[in-house]
Amino acid sequence: MKHAAHHRVVEEPCQDCLVGFGAEKIREDFPALRLTVHGKPLVYLDNAATTQKPQVVIDALTRYYAEENSNVHRGVHFLSQVATQAYDGGRTRVRRFLNAARDHEIVFTRGTTEGINLVAQSYGRKHLQAGDEVIISAWSTTRTSSPGRWSATRNTRA
Repeated sequence: MKHAAHHRVVEEPCQDCLVGFGAEKIREDFPALRLTVHGKPLVYLDNAATTQKPQVVIDALTRYYAEENSNVHRGVHFLSQVATQAYDGGRTRVRRFLNAARDHEIVFTRGTTEGINLVAQSYGRKHLQAGDEVIISAWSTTRTSSPGRWSATRNTRA
């Protein structure tokens, strides 16, 4: 650190900030982040559209499609039971991680847009009143921040 005028402490730019966080170690878990583009490590910031997957997820998906692929909660045959147990076990693990009270409080959606639509149409319809305003970040994408998505719930403004 160096001292600036009026004895105010100003921190130097951190050269090792990512070392303590382990960002380089985390990057190693993601095969796509090992790529180089124009001679530099790939930096991927389009996570709202598609997230890169760590190797452990790729391996689990490969194992699922090779050994467990079946309908969840829809069959009595062996593979359906295996898939259902894995799915329900995942919900339980997420519930514990989030400290939710019950498994049924955990709702899986296919992605962010579907999740936001679900919130807008369920929570919004019940709790938003005419004249309420919904604050949306300027960084939100069009698909996740459509004012119509919220205003359609109850004559609200976004």
